Amino acid sequence: MMNMSSALRVITEDGETSESARAAVAEAHLDQVFAALSDPIRRRILQLLDGQALLVSELASQFNISLQGVSRHIQVLVRAGLVQQERSGRINRCSLEAGPLMEASVWLNRYAKYWQGQFDLLAATLAQIDERRATAAVPQTQRRKSAERRSRGPQPNAASTAAPQDPPTGPRSKRRK
Repeated sequence: MMNMSSALRVITEDGETSESARAAVAEAHLDQVFAALSDPIRRRILQLLDGQALLVSELASQFNISLQGVSRHIQVLVRAGLVQQERSGRINRCSLEAGPLMEASVWLNRYAKYWQGQFDLLAATLAQIDERRATAAVPQTQRRKSAERRSRGPQPNAASTAAPQDPPTGPRSKRRK
């Protein structure tokens, strides 16, 4: 792995940086960004700085580590270009620099086609499973209904189940006649 200082030393004889040197510098910077993002405390610091500038002491109050420990994490983020510090006397205000995150996102998105294919395969597999369950559920429902009918015995049809009506009796029946 090439660090930033060794990448900057790659210069052609006429003093111009070559395309490969620029690529090496970009790759070294990307390595620093991913290294900075690898720690959960540093990721949390970036979340806290999202949309607001905070003092180092305000950031440190969010963690169960010393102020010096948080300052070291902030310095890693500064070297990666993810955080900008403004110093006014003894007061250090930190703010998020999103540019390197965009570079990392662009790099990751080059590989999206690989995991998108995996998501498509997963979706197709889940659709097949759902289809199998749906086709298996219909016969089970039909089997249950058949079993219920068999357990009750033969059922008479609706015409034969109608009870014969008795002729009306009582005081009202006389009025109808």
